[in-house]
Amino acid sequence: MNTVQTQMDAWLDDVVIGLNLCPFAAKPRRNQQIRLDICYATDDDAILEAIYHAFVHLTQTDATITDTTVVVVPDALAGFDHYLALVEATDALIDHYGWRGRFQVASFHPEYCFDGCAPEDSENLTNRSPYPCFHLIRESSMSRALEHYGQDPALIPERNVACVEALTPSQRQTLFPWINDDQN
Repeated sequence: MNTVQTQMDAWLDDVVIGLNLCPFAAKPRRNQQIRLDICYATDDDAILEAIYHAFVHLTQTDATITDTTVVVVPDALAGFDHYLALVEATDALIDHYGWRGRFQVASFHPEYCFDGCAPEDSENLTNRSPYPCFHLIRESSMSRALEHYGQDPALIPERNVACVEALTPSQRQTLFPWINDDQN
C-alpha cells in the first residue's frame, strides 16, 4: 500500500537523507524527532490552521521529542503558484505570532521551480517532494547543527545541484516517481 505516509517516509529516507540533500536530517530522523503532520484539508484557511497548530505543537514540545515538523498537504495546492502564496502566508504567521527568530519555513512541492529556472532544470529536484509540504524548522536546532557541520553551509545548495545533476535517468525515476517522465 503506497500511502501518503509511506511516500513521505521514502522521500525523507531515500532523497533528503539518502542523497544527503539536508546534511542535518539524518540524526533527527534516526532519533524519531521529525514529525509528519498530514493535512487532508483542501481550503487555504484550514491548511493554515493546521500549520498554525503544528507551530504551536513545536512551541509546547521539547526539541528532544519533536525537533522539526513537516506539514504535508496531499489533497490541495497542486498549483505551484497557489502553494507559494501559502508559503508567504505561513511566513506571515511566523511574524504575526512573534515566532521570527524562533522558527522558519522551508518549502517543498512536486512542481518546485526556483526563480529563474525552467521547470525541467535539475536543480529543482532538490526541493521536489511527493506532495506540497511545509517544513517547520526550529532556528535553535539549525544553529546547533551548523556549529557541528564542519563545512561551509553556503556550499550545500551547489553540492545538492551537482548531486541531482549526476543522477541517471533510472535513478531519477526511482527517487522521483511522482514527477512527469519528461522532467526526469
